[in-house]
Amino acid sequence: MSFLLIRKSGLKLLAIGLLALGAAACSSYQDAADVAPGKIESPNYRIGPQDNLKIFVWRNPELSTNVPVRPDGKISVPLIEDLQAANKTPTELARDIEKVLAQYVQNPIVTIIVTGFNGPFDQQVRVVGEASSPKAIPFREHMTVLDLMISVGGLTDFAAGNRAVILRNVDGKQETYRVRLDDLIKDGDVSANAAVLPGDVLIIPQAWF
Repeated sequence: MSFLLIRKSGLKLLAIGLLALGAAACSSYQDAADVAPGKIESPNYRIGPQDNLKIFVWRNPELSTNVPVRPDGKISVPLIEDLQAANKTPTELARDIEKVLAQYVQNPIVTIIVTGFNGPFDQQVRVVGEASSPKAIPFREHMTVLDLMISVGGLTDFAAGNRAVILRNVDGKQETYRVRLDDLIKDGDVSANAAVLPGDVLIIPQAWF
């Protein structure tokens, strides 16, 4: 019996030590909510696989069309069998189409309108861990952590929300930011809300006990 008590006490002390270590590590990260939105520059939208595009060629309705971007990132439009579309801005793609159509049409003017948004895989925002429905989410301008939580259905009962972190690529270097999801969702503390950027990964760990 004494051995069991000692073993249980040891496990409890180990858990407390891990909790303290994890809390210290999280506290060393900058709070994501403290990153001012004004300091965050959202990049121009880039087309991704399975986006839907409306291609308008001025004065040439027979060349105007609606097309999906294939999984390989390419599109096929009248007079152009295969053209890379993924990872280009709508303006860049419009200029590329104009260059090809110039062989057949005098001074073509092309406009691209994105009507279905997914974006490139590396610009989607991913939520992993103890979310009700972890998934990748197409980025939208001015997206916040609260938007992510609504999209994934909130936290599970086992989530350690205040130990969540965002992994973000900043100038080619991965940075980690602390996120206080419990304060935001359970306590309604809007100061814990934080802006997110394309490519962010929100990791929600499980509570230890």
